[in-house]
This record gives sequence, C-alpha cells and structure tokens, in this order.
Amino acid sequence: MNRSTANYLLEGLQEIGIEYLFSNLGTDHVPIIEEVARWQREGRKAPTIILCPHENVAVHMACGYAMATGRGQAVLVHVDAGTANTVMGLHNLSRSRVPLLLFAGKAPFTLRGELLGSRDTFVNFIQEPYDMASLVRPYVKWIYDLPSPIVVKEAIRRAHSFMHSDPPGPVFLTAAREVLAAECSSEQVRSFPVERYGPVTAPGIDDATVEDIADRLLAARNPILISAYAGRNPACAKIIDELAQLTGMRVYESNPIYLNISHDSPCFAGYSAADDVGDADFGLLVDVDVPWIPKFARENAGTQWVHIDIDVIKKDIPMWGFPSHLRIQADSYKVLQRLLAVLRTRATSEYLHSARERVSIWMEQRTAAIAAARVAMQPSSQAKITAAFVAAQLSEVMGDNDILVHESITNVFPVLSQIKRNRPGTVFGNGGGGLGFGGGVALGAKLAFPDRTVFHVTGDASFCFSAPTAVYMVSKQYDLPIFSVVLDNSGWGAVKGATLRVYPHGEAKSAGAYQAVVGTDTHYEKVGEAAGAYGECVDTAAVVPAAIRRCMDAVKAGRSAVLVVRLDPI
Repeated sequence: MNRSTANYLLEGLQEIGIEYLFSNLGTDHVPIIEEVARWQREGRKAPTIILCPHENVAVHMACGYAMATGRGQAVLVHVDAGTANTVMGLHNLSRSRVPLLLFAGKAPFTLRGELLGSRDTFVNFIQEPYDMASLVRPYVKWIYDLPSPIVVKEAIRRAHSFMHSDPPGPVFLTAAREVLAAECSSEQVRSFPVERYGPVTAPGIDDATVEDIADRLLAARNPILISAYAGRNPACAKIIDELAQLTGMRVYESNPIYLNISHDSPCFAGYSAADDVGDADFGLLVDVDVPWIPKFARENAGTQWVHIDIDVIKKDIPMWGFPSHLRIQADSYKVLQRLLAVLRTRATSEYLHSARERVSIWMEQRTAAIAAARVAMQPSSQAKITAAFVAAQLSEVMGDNDILVHESITNVFPVLSQIKRNRPGTVFGNGGGGLGFGGGVALGAKLAFPDRTVFHVTGDASFCFSAPTAVYMVSKQYDLPIFSVVLDNSGWGAVKGATLRVYPHGEAKSAGAYQAVVGTDTHYEKVGEAAGAYGECVDTAAVVPAAIRRCMDAVKAGRSAVLVVRLDPI
C-alpha cells in the first residue's frame, strides 16, 4: 500500500516516543494536516498536536515538558518565517542542554503544478531562502533536509539519537511540501528500533580516577561544590546532599537550571560562591557553565579543582576560563555515586568528626538566618513591597511537589533565596540568555504534571518577550492553568546594572539616563484577562498575601492567574 511521507513521518515520531507536536502551522504543512485528519477517520492515534499562536511558546513549551520528563518532544513550524521565530528558544534549549526535534516545512520547489504540493500562493515564492538552516545552525546538533519518503523513519531515528545523546540538545529537520506529499510503498520504508539505534549516554569513570578525586577531597578542610544542572537527573540531588554531609562540603547552585540539592540541607550555601572561592582548598564543579564571575571572585591558586560535566570543555562557548586540575566528561550521577561509596570506606573517624563539626555550625547558622528572614518577611514589617517579600509569600502557599519556573532576571537572588524547594524536579530555570523562557516552560511543565501547581515568576521585560497573549491562549484552550507573578520594575534592570558596572561614575549615572525605563504603569494582568485568565495588580505589601490567595483559588478552579506586583521603578 502506498502512503505519503507525512504518514511515515507520524509513524516515525511515534516510534521514537514523541507524544506531542507543539505546532504553529502554515501552507507547507497541508500534507501533515491531511494525514492527521485521515488518521482520525481511521481511528489511529497520532501524536497530540498542541497549537501555539507563537513559535516562542511552542519551543519553550516543548522545553518545559522535556525538562519535567526527560523526554524530548517535537516542534512543528513553517518555513523560514517560523524557523526564525524559534531561534531565541533554540538558544535557550541549546545552553540548557534540553532535547528537541524542530521540524520545519519548506516552500514548494516546483512552480507550475508538476508535483502534488506545487506552489499555489504568493508566499510560496518569498519563503525560500538560500540557506534556511543557517538561521539555527549555532544552536542545533544535527541538520537534515528530508529528500524522500523512503528514508523518513531513518532520519527521524537519527534525529532522536542526536537530540538525546549527551550532551542533549535541539536538532533540525526540514522537508518541502512536495516531499511531504510524495508517496511510496510501505514495504520500502524501514523502522529503526531504539534498542539498536538509540542515543549515546555519558559514561562513568575508572576507579583510579575516582580514587584520585577521593584523595584530594579527603585532604581538604574547606571543600565546596558548585552545580547548575546536575539535577537534570533527579537522583543526583540526593547523592550531592549525602556527599556534602559526609565530607562537610558546602554546595552552591550557580544559575540553577534544576534543583541540585535540597534547600533544607545544612550544606546548601546559596547561589553565589564568589565570596568563598578564595578560601576553598578543594572544589568540585559538577555540571555547571559559569560557577562564578571571575571579575568579582578572589580566586585561590592553591585550590584543587575537579570538574565533572557532560560538556566539560564547553564546546559551544568560544571563550571559557575556569580552573580544573581534573576535567572529566562523564555522567555526574555515576561518578558521584561511586565517589560517595569510596569515601564511606576510606574516611577516617577523625575526618568524619571534623566534617560533622562543620555541618553542625552551618546548621545553627541556617536555623538562625531562617528565623530572622521569617520575621523580616511578615507583611506588618514591610515598609514597601519587594521581590523577596513577594517570593516569601509565594513560598508559604507552594506544596512540596509544586513547580517553580523562575525568570526573574535581576531579582533572581531574592526570589530563589525566599522560595525554598527540596524535591528534585520542582525547579526549572534557563541556562541561556534569551528572555521569554518562562511562560512556555510553565505550560510544558503543567502538561507533564497536570496535578501540580506551576508557579511562573518573571520580570516585566521577560514577560513581554514570552509572547504572553499566546501563552494564556494555549493555557485556556488546553486546560493548563498556571500562576504567573510579574515583578514589575518598569523596565530593564539588567541594562541599568550593566551600565553602572562598566561606568560607575559615568555620564549615564550623573544624568540618571540608562535607556532602560519602558512600560511604566502597564497593566500586564490585562493580557491574561484577554485570554480568560484571572488578573490582579498590587502595589502595597499588605495586600499581597490576600491577592496570592485569590490567584490560587483561580488556578485551582482551572484558570490561569496573572499577578502583577509593582516594585520600585529601576
């Protein structure tokens, strides 16, 4: 029986475990649209199509689903225009090392009806660039243009292997409309099972290297560990905590993409290691891109550094300069699990006693700091509304399994310091620099875990970049309520901060002119309301707890909520 490329494409996507097609459709997709309709008539189940009115939402929604589940999904966009709209998201997924299959149709290549799918409208002529793949080349691991239905399943399998192989990331597949409409016999199309053609995962390391790391750690008296994305494997957070408590090692999360250690651990030391790097005699860098900012850290030439990472050389970062005496490209969970086992057998009673003393001191310090913070964050003690205060109030209503998607940019430290997360898989952040990450990721996380409440904390600028109208349209259409908190400081705090760091006594400071104020008195909650979300705006601390409760009630009732919090302008 002859079937179209589109049919074999859908079958191939199912064979690699693609559950969802996050889609922004165009004229190039009509063979796929036709095939899905035929499957529905025949009672066949295709991957579920999630229509996204903007490609930024589609890419980040797939990102959130993959971060939550570990299973990369597919995004379907049209020609060069749709591909161009994905680039910011692809940057974020590439830097965050999240698997994704981006599939773009191409303009038809025949002009006069020679083949089924030939050009039949104006845009077919203007949506054919010379090198469409150049739009995404810096951010994808693999590029392929499908030439024939015969190889479609093999190409899909190859894409899956690339996107999930360590370090994971996006891949890019294209096909012209005539190719999608072309037919061939099912006997000509082979399947390629995952057990024979699957992805390549990072290995562990040999015992001699583990023993070397153990020697260095056992000789240390002030060890630290810094991570950003070891928690991509949920089991890693527990191993890091056990290792830290056994050895008396402080753990920092630097721009955390996942939760890497329980925040209730006495060894969790916060989000900036810069002040302590100079005092450390041993350091473990574990799945981290930027452990500290060298300009603001006092580095110690005598510190012994070991770097364990799925991407230890940082092959996609042209300039990268952090020290390490041992650089190990490996699965951090496998390495740390083995290291923990070795240390348990080799650590002396004297060493363990010293480690416990350090941990005991940190525990007392944390207990006192937490108590002081709780008093300071009470509504009655607030003279004005702050990001830290809002985050503390959110923390009060968040369940243990609820999910935080954070994109608060210049307010990231106060937000993360107040919202305590302890369970793996409950924190998702952006490893890239492209704003507009949070809304789509929150939707993807909600799709993966519909029974959990997803909190999306964002700045006003990042909210604008997220294509928010599309976010809440998708939320309503697919019954995916999320709770968005917009920290509105009337502009781009990062721009002002950067200007002051470079020119602390310059003309911009003297004039108070940073070219960063935008959107003053904008009611962002109305964007959510336009698509059926509950919206509210607050500008005093006293009313924040009640506003959060009302938003939570809306989310529990099945509506997204957008709470805009007016902070001091930048």
